[in-house]
Amino acid sequence: MSDCECGSLSAKEASQRRTLWILLAINGAMFVLEGLTGWLAQSTALLADALDMLADATVYALSLYAVGRAAGAKLRAARLSGWLQVALAGLVLADGVRRFLAGQSPEPTWMVAIGMLALGANVTCLLLIAKHRQEEIHMRASWIFSKNDVIANLGVIGAGFLVSLTGSAWPDLVVGLLVAAIVLRGGVMILRDRDAD
Repeated sequence: MSDCECGSLSAKEASQRRTLWILLAINGAMFVLEGLTGWLAQSTALLADALDMLADATVYALSLYAVGRAAGAKLRAARLSGWLQVALAGLVLADGVRRFLAGQSPEPTWMVAIGMLALGANVTCLLLIAKHRQEEIHMRASWIFSKNDVIANLGVIGAGFLVSLTGSAWPDLVVGLLVAAIVLRGGVMILRDRDAD
């Protein structure tokens, strides 16, 4: 049996596609911006958030693939996105350990500025995906990841202020590791979601 259900998309599926394309574009652009800035500013928190943006862009791409397909394809897309989140959380943890051992100090001004830009992007994404949060598993996955992103952005901004106030890299490292934990939790939530309807 094919993974594709009907030949044409329903109004709900067309709406899902439009929303997911916008989310994919926003997260892809923010991944590039945050990744470059995080690297230049030597910020674990910004790099963690950039990797989270990459994971989300991939989640949205997988969700786009799943729109209009059978429940099994939607479940596989959600599971793959969950495993991707778990893997990226591991990468962020490894980077946090590396930066701790190297003793690098981040640039707090960039952390706050890019964190605020990312927060605006993720609030926009959250508002767009909100109407789909009770739909099939691939859309629930997108909702969970968007919600987690807003929390992570607030953490990055807070860490930037704390780094500026204290002159210590610890807030950046702690928030980077917390962002990794949020990403990991989101991935585990999707992997535990057994409802493919």
